[in-house]
Amino acid sequence: MQARRPTLSAVTTIQIEHLRVVRGGRVVIPDLSLEVAAGRVTGLLGPSGCGKSTLMRSIVGVQVVAGGTVTILGRAAGDPTLRRDVGYVTQAPSVYADLTVTENLRYFASVTGAPPSRIGEVIAQVALQDAAGQVVDSLSGGQRTRVSLATALVHRPHVLVLDEPTIGLDPILRVELWQAFRELAANGVTLLVSSHSMDEAAECDDLLLMRKGAILAATTPAGLRASTGENDLGRAFLAVVRGSEA
Repeated sequence: MQARRPTLSAVTTIQIEHLRVVRGGRVVIPDLSLEVAAGRVTGLLGPSGCGKSTLMRSIVGVQVVAGGTVTILGRAAGDPTLRRDVGYVTQAPSVYADLTVTENLRYFASVTGAPPSRIGEVIAQVALQDAAGQVVDSLSGGQRTRVSLATALVHRPHVLVLDEPTIGLDPILRVELWQAFRELAANGVTLLVSSHSMDEAAECDDLLLMRKGAILAATTPAGLRASTGENDLGRAFLAVVRGSEA
């Protein structure tokens, strides 16, 4: 039987059809289909090890897949023309540790064709003005995460794929980043943000609930509460899991 494709909107930025991923001889994603809406913050929620990072790697075209198709903005994942349209932040900071914050951004701006004026803008956007001249290796884990985010933002991408972007950040900065994410979406950017914390689900416009390599539900925070009768989103997710196993 064909897997049903979760649909969040009639306007689609990311479309996946029957994705299958095998890593180390183990099937991580057996058969996954979904669509992600344009200009919204979509949360990819699920426990650690459920396949979120593998799915995101497949979306940005850095994961070898065993089957299926992944398209972004109508182009195949990994298409070189997508480099200026897609920003990607991995769980582990993907920047040069021996360069300063500014030097990292200067490099990524040159690679993506972003104007030099963007460097100061994104440094301020991620609240790293005081660390702009510091070598990345001397920064805290949370600061390094923010440098990675800044490099993904410097070329004003149309799509942002963020893998656990708020992990290790203090509560105040986490709130500020979510506000920035929503402002980006309001300006037409499509954001796919993964998290294993259901506390962050309420910050999203749409939700994709993932477990064991499958999407259990495509919904909204309000829709999840309504369908489960649970006001707490963590308990609501557990209700969905139990329903899938019944």
